[in-house]
Amino acid sequence: MTITQSPVLWMRGGTSKGGYFLAEDLPADTAARDAFLLRVMGSPDPRQIDGMGGADPLTSKVAVVKKSARDGVDVDYLFLQVFVDKAVVSDAQNCGNILAGIGPFAIERGLVTAQPQETRVAIFMENTSQIAIATIETRDGKVRYDGDARIDGVPGSAAPIPLEFRDTAGSSCGALLPTGNAFDEVEGVRVTLIDNGMPCVVMKAQDVGVTGYEDRDTLDNDTALKARIEKIRLAVGERMNLGDVTDKSVPKMMLVAPPRNGGAVTVRSFIPHRAHASIGVLGAVSVATACLVEGSPAAEVASIPEGNRKTLSVEHPTGETTCVMELDDSGNVTSAAMLRTARKLMDGVVFA
Repeated sequence: MTITQSPVLWMRGGTSKGGYFLAEDLPADTAARDAFLLRVMGSPDPRQIDGMGGADPLTSKVAVVKKSARDGVDVDYLFLQVFVDKAVVSDAQNCGNILAGIGPFAIERGLVTAQPQETRVAIFMENTSQIAIATIETRDGKVRYDGDARIDGVPGSAAPIPLEFRDTAGSSCGALLPTGNAFDEVEGVRVTLIDNGMPCVVMKAQDVGVTGYEDRDTLDNDTALKARIEKIRLAVGERMNLGDVTDKSVPKMMLVAPPRNGGAVTVRSFIPHRAHASIGVLGAVSVATACLVEGSPAAEVASIPEGNRKTLSVEHPTGETTCVMELDDSGNVTSAAMLRTARKLMDGVVFA
């Protein structure tokens, strides 16, 4: 089926934004769907001038949502990363920021009935077969978007959207530590290969020649650094059970350093070829988890509180992201919770 237009709700979810579609409004055929979405975003083109994309991976994202047939689950959510300068649409990862808009979208589209004060939405993440629970403030049968919650990387405030993740370990790689090691040496650099909802390669910033406190533009302009970490990324694909990652958006590359502002750790994230303005939700969860792995590079620079319930502030270029981690008596992470916000930007029809 070839389509030239579709209903869409454009939303900011966390520190990202993109198009939210009902699955029934897109072609069932993957190739036809991807061709349509590339035209919608204006890819491939560095400016995405002929589409809705914002010339940045963080603003070239898509959520595909449908009513779920799974017990105890409200909706199924497929995340698609539309590359900016390549004709590629990838389902190789989740996106915890776009996830923040799934609950509001489900209510807006009548997939979930709004409750009097707040509405819990159980979301099956198709990319990794995991479930997240979003709690949405609702008033008079509608989503409440205004509120006092603030997240770094987004101006102003909005209604809070707590997200809880469970059983995310090994969601893409088959195990939390796919090699079974706290660290491996790759291209002469000690790295932790980890997946607690997002496949990540975590290393000390100083081990690749930077401080870890650089701003985004400085990192993006450091071609030698980017070439070095890309060489590492390509070398670990098979070890992480991801295969050839040349044209994939995972794993993400995480450079860590000691915290400077009272947090647990400082991170500079590559997603994977551009420096992130902040850090992805599930990327933050994976890095926070790496900080709890004894002997890992992250653990060596992190400041970790006591107790089985740990609040870890992950510092990034535009502020911090807080992860609340629950551990069992053996020190294994059993759940992670994050605070996000979302805002409806446009509801209408998009043309390709």
